[in-house]
Amino acid sequence: MAQQPDRADWWRDAAIYQVYPRSYADASGDGTGDLAGVRARLGHLVELGVQAVWFNPWYPSPMADGGYDVADYRDVDPVFGTLAEAEKLIAEGLDQGIRTIVDIVPNHVSDTHPWFRAALAAGPGSPQRELFHFRPGRGAQGELPPNDWTSEFGGCPWTRTTDADGSPGEWYLHLFAAQQPDLNWAHPRVRTEHEAILRFWFDRGAAGVRIDSAGLLAKDPALPDFRPGHDPHPYVDRDDLHAIYRSWRAIADSYAEPRVLVGEIWVPDTERFARYLRADELHTAFNFDFLARPWRAGELRASIDATLAAHAPVGAPATWVLCNHDVTRTVTRYGRQDTRFDFTAKAFGTPTDLALGTRRARAAALLSLALPGAVYLYQGEELGLPEVEDLPLERLQDPMHLRSGGTDPGRDGCRVPLPWSGQQPPFGFAPPGVAPWLPQPRSWAALTVEAQRGDPGSMLELYRGALRLRRSAVHGGFGWLPSAPQVLAFRRAGGFRCLVNFSTEPLDLPSDVELLLASGPLDDGRLPGDTAVWLRDRDGDRDPA
Repeated sequence: MAQQPDRADWWRDAAIYQVYPRSYADASGDGTGDLAGVRARLGHLVELGVQAVWFNPWYPSPMADGGYDVADYRDVDPVFGTLAEAEKLIAEGLDQGIRTIVDIVPNHVSDTHPWFRAALAAGPGSPQRELFHFRPGRGAQGELPPNDWTSEFGGCPWTRTTDADGSPGEWYLHLFAAQQPDLNWAHPRVRTEHEAILRFWFDRGAAGVRIDSAGLLAKDPALPDFRPGHDPHPYVDRDDLHAIYRSWRAIADSYAEPRVLVGEIWVPDTERFARYLRADELHTAFNFDFLARPWRAGELRASIDATLAAHAPVGAPATWVLCNHDVTRTVTRYGRQDTRFDFTAKAFGTPTDLALGTRRARAAALLSLALPGAVYLYQGEELGLPEVEDLPLERLQDPMHLRSGGTDPGRDGCRVPLPWSGQQPPFGFAPPGVAPWLPQPRSWAALTVEAQRGDPGSMLELYRGALRLRRSAVHGGFGWLPSAPQVLAFRRAGGFRCLVNFSTEPLDLPSDVELLLASGPLDDGRLPGDTAVWLRDRDGDRDPA
């Protein structure tokens, strides 16, 4: 049995695996993944070589937004299991050297949350409504929304209530779906409640929390109309947020093994992004700039430079992410003509070359795993799963699809349950004959864990080999090496080098080096296009400048 790592700053260079519980493994046989399924498949994560697992929300929820509409932050939804099972999972993971990061959703709650139900029942002007953002409408009869904001899911972020007498009432704010009313973070009860929620999970052994929509909590109390180009933004990246995260950091640091705070922060200004990573605030935050860049050497180099420069002044480690539960899967995105990621660019029927996308995704894996800092892997990334783009329309559940009127394919295509074994669905995800909550393509028979295990050319074995080498050979400083414009080449400590060829022409490799790992076959000893290698100087003693 693996032992629990003893480094207090394990998070600075950890490989962290994201589990979307509905789609990891189903032990109960109802077609939906659950915590018992995760416990039964912990061995896969141990063999893969990750140090921690981040779980998407497992709380009681009506699932209007995949569990991000939370009804109770201190329990587990029955579809996933019980609180006792969550505690067992955290403990069993630690026994095998894998820490647990739970997802906290502080910006909003479910419209079935007791607080919101009480607010609706209490009516206008009540203390219960002060916990949210209720406002009278504009217009002669209050028939217009209180301001002109746009929901993160598209459309209006305001829903009008109905008073006890049946007449139209106030409006409430929801930056996401109507079933997700925003909390009022200017209210002290909201703050103390979430501090108690942190302690609840930390006391149960959670090593940290991932903070959903971390840059959106604070709002301008006037809730003014949005004025493009004017600072500060009425609800994004407001200065009030930093006091909130300082109080959270104090709680995290109060434990014998300090807990870790990881922010989901979409902030394009690198200087403002770094403010969240000061020594008394968050430990790390997701690097969405790297994820969103196209597969071009210059773009990715610029992102790497900007990321490292932003983190250096505050001493925080960078994080590297290629995909997650909200993003088109890497194999598919890199197989398209437009290889960047943008929510507004997603469309049905986009031509995709999956062979090209897979070759690039393999190279991107070695690139991201060789960079300094922590790396996040989304479940199925290690299997090279593509986006499922032909799901039956009646099976789609994502509110992004529904609120777009069907023009946005939504995010269900990257949330299809994992294939573990066998030649046909459910591929070991669920007991034979049980239909998963989203259908799996029959073509995934070649991508199961069973099919890839032991195959030296598989994506799974590439990830396993890279993660194993990463722990022993990839460390220390970082420095760029001279290279052609279509090549990324850099050095880490101990003579380690990473080279990625983005051109169409093979590249001569340096002499006097040892080949540690390649993302694909070499061309008579040369590095082909869309391929990466890890090398080590034979003398092994030259560090980056």
